[in-house]
Amino acid sequence: MSNVSIAKGSCLCGAVSVSTTSMSNQVGACHCSMCRNWGGGPLLVVECESDASFSGEENIGVYQSSEWAERGFCTKCGSHLFYKLKQNNQYYIPVGIFDNDKGLVFEHQVFIDEKPEYYSFANETKNMTGAELLAQFEPPLSK
Repeated sequence: MSNVSIAKGSCLCGAVSVSTTSMSNQVGACHCSMCRNWGGGPLLVVECESDASFSGEENIGVYQSSEWAERGFCTKCGSHLFYKLKQNNQYYIPVGIFDNDKGLVFEHQVFIDEKPEYYSFANETKNMTGAELLAQFEPPLSK
């Protein structure tokens, strides 16, 4: 995993800004039913480890989407800000909110077993089922 120096971005209305020094250059897509319900399609994210700082925190709403994860959004414009694993504060941030997308590679897709038939990405990626992804965590997560 290679990193860019400092990545910055903001929500659609600019009320919330994010910065990180740990942004992966590998973009991942999640096809799980919750991500598709949240955004109307797959969630395209970059991993930012636990290194994400936000300004405008009073405008961040948080939804506890499972026992192990929460989703953040701007309460003013509704932009998705993060998916965060609670056990290690690991942030997955939608790639589209960052100002710079140079050097990014669409690298993997998860919950490929939940991807609907009506769309398909042409990129060659690593693909994992939901069970394969959840089994990687200690202790294993259950959907």
